[in-house]
Amino acid sequence: MKGIQMARRVYLDHNATAPLLDAARDAMVAALGRPAGNPSSPHAFGGAARLDLESSRREVAALLGGDEHEIVFVSGGTEADNLAIQGSARAWTAAGRAPGHLIASAVEHPAVIESCRYLESTGWRLTLMPVDRAGRVAPSELRAALRSDTALVSIMAANNETGALQPIEELAEVCRAAGIPMHVDAVQAAGRLPLDVRRLGADMVSISAHKMGGPVGIGGLWVKGSRSVKPLLLGGGQEARRRPGTEPVALAAGFAAAVRSARERLADSSIQRLRDRMERELAGAIPGLVVNAAGATRLSNTSSLTLPGVDAEAMVIRMDLAGFAISTGSACSTGAARPSHVLAAMGLNRDQSASTIRVSLGQSTTSDDIETFVPALSAAAAALRGAGVGGKA
Repeated sequence: MKGIQMARRVYLDHNATAPLLDAARDAMVAALGRPAGNPSSPHAFGGAARLDLESSRREVAALLGGDEHEIVFVSGGTEADNLAIQGSARAWTAAGRAPGHLIASAVEHPAVIESCRYLESTGWRLTLMPVDRAGRVAPSELRAALRSDTALVSIMAANNETGALQPIEELAEVCRAAGIPMHVDAVQAAGRLPLDVRRLGADMVSISAHKMGGPVGIGGLWVKGSRSVKPLLLGGGQEARRRPGTEPVALAAGFAAAVRSARERLADSSIQRLRDRMERELAGAIPGLVVNAAGATRLSNTSSLTLPGVDAEAMVIRMDLAGFAISTGSACSTGAARPSHVLAAMGLNRDQSASTIRVSLGQSTTSDDIETFVPALSAAAAALRGAGVGGKA
């Protein structure tokens, strides 16, 4: 690896997971230090645990502008998506109806697409909506795709690979006019964008703690009012009978602390300034570099960069050895041989997809990090191009 000097470790993969915030860690330690109690138990210990849990639920609900009784605690974004989609399908058929029709965008997270694919294998019909070059669904095309038996539409708020934002309010209005419920995967958006579920017009919204500096292992599904969602698991009546199992009080406390921190940072534009500076400098240093979805409104922290002639996997390895953590896209598909379904849906060919990396900034990212990252990535790109695609000297 000639030409690349070892640097201090710089973490630029916040869309995969954000480092645990000190406030979240402290909240969990404090919760674990209190006397043990099951929130469902009727005695004083259980009551104290229940008070802690409901306090955390109020914090999470406040992030979304919803009511606390509408928040279902789950294990993370993947479970939240599965509960929204499969739980809605179970409620549909439990009402005596035959399997109906589902709609999702072609750029959804695998947790959404695979849930829909599973239901398709059981008799449901599925439409994956096409997107434009920036990865967005057109409201007019969604309107045309709706059917009389459409049971649910699932569209993400912000793409995990490109950061592109969907026109959720417009899409939700299309669904509302047709009387069809809409689920929004807001795992990447929550804590990074102001979200008000009433204004969005959604019926269900998925979020995850670890994307905003909370602990891995807990997330939430906001379910509007008394909407029927059948549980995926069998057991007790926890979480309003939508998700059985003893609630993780300490994880919920960490989640709530991360939410409080995120709400305080929503107006901070420093991350976007760093991201924009990084993109400008990289565009000037790396010939042919393309910022995917550059023409769309994006998450302030996310850059999807196509580096023609550079093997992305080789780049990730080379940058890791140089002290920088980046990725090729969704951490949920790391190691997959097939190209990104997101980039393919946006019109990138196989070679372009194989030359695309994702850089995602976060609260811990500094100006110094960008100052060292830009020349390191530029040097690595030049070296890998000289070695040929695949990066083998």
